Amino acid sequence: MDTIGQNENGRGGICRPLRIAQVATLYERIPPLLYGGTERVVSYLTEELVRRGHDVTLFASGDSKTRAKLWPGCPKALRLAGKPELGASLQFAMLSDVYERGLGRYDVVHTHVDYWSFAFANLTGIPTVATMHGRLNIPELHPVYQRYRSVPLVSISESQRKPLPFMNWVATIHHGLPRDLLRFNPRPGKYLAFLGRISPEKRPDMAIEVARKVGIPLKIAAKVDKFDREYFEAVIKPRLAPPDIEYIGEISDAEKSEFLGGAYGLVFSIDWPEPFGLAMIEALACGTPVLARPCGSVPEVLRHGVTGYIAETVDELAQAVNKIDKLSRLTCRDEFERRFTVEQMADRYEKVYLAIIESQRASTAKRDALDNGPLSSIRS
Repeated sequence: MDTIGQNENGRGGICRPLRIAQVATLYERIPPLLYGGTERVVSYLTEELVRRGHDVTLFASGDSKTRAKLWPGCPKALRLAGKPELGASLQFAMLSDVYERGLGRYDVVHTHVDYWSFAFANLTGIPTVATMHGRLNIPELHPVYQRYRSVPLVSISESQRKPLPFMNWVATIHHGLPRDLLRFNPRPGKYLAFLGRISPEKRPDMAIEVARKVGIPLKIAAKVDKFDREYFEAVIKPRLAPPDIEYIGEISDAEKSEFLGGAYGLVFSIDWPEPFGLAMIEALACGTPVLARPCGSVPEVLRHGVTGYIAETVDELAQAVNKIDKLSRLTCRDEFERRFTVEQMADRYEKVYLAIIESQRASTAKRDALDNGPLSSIRS
């Protein structure tokens, strides 16, 4: 049996390298050029596992950049190529590649494509764990999960798993970032930041109201999906008034240190059960406190009055802005390093991989014992 010990890098890890398949969606490349929280996390985890000496194959779009072996499911990431409608079909074919190749080739398959891998895992018996990255409170999809309730799942917050308590949850693992990805800025800037996606559930309109109420400029760095274009045009665009309320579009990782680190605070004005909220820990890595509404994972990620303020209404968020100078930016950075690094995330996934592999071995041994037992001749 593989064990957790000191790996060759001198820190916690698996003593023997594992053969791991990481399976990403095809909508964004790994790592994404612009927007893409899930894809960033897949990239950070994949590169850290490679650094630890594991034999990793990444199934993703062909324009992905990785030190792992790359198996392309399509030539280019579909969203920026203008072909997102092909995602389901091409992803299905890619999963066939994963599991047709997988028996005897991979010790464990780790998928990041929601429920798409469930049937493949059940039919092949290849040790599989699926990290759920999206919202799970859609009742119409619950029969699908109910059908595959034995598949081992990882949630990215305790809050995320609440709509599906009957599933086989094996761990909750918060996202982590490379320690040197984002620079710490000890000095607060003179604007509020909004980072992520323009959509009704993210409530950028509320962030605008908060900024106007306190008289501090707001910079919005976010993508606009085609599904949210009407909302942007009808609700957000009329409220833009540079330089007070400024929309700067999507930004890359390379631009986040300046954008987040230069902000007085990040406004995370969500109105949905956020599964995690990568922007919050990106802000903390820069030393920037977060002002957030108490939805989804927020109370798990933030410490109220320490790394930010959790408030419900526009008035309450505005009051929190006026108290933000009481928070220590160094404490925000320390919280990131204590809880949300890629090393911590990889440590936890390694433990999950070992547990999944051992569980599969035990199930196989039990099945073999039954097949070779005293009743086997009767059954045959």
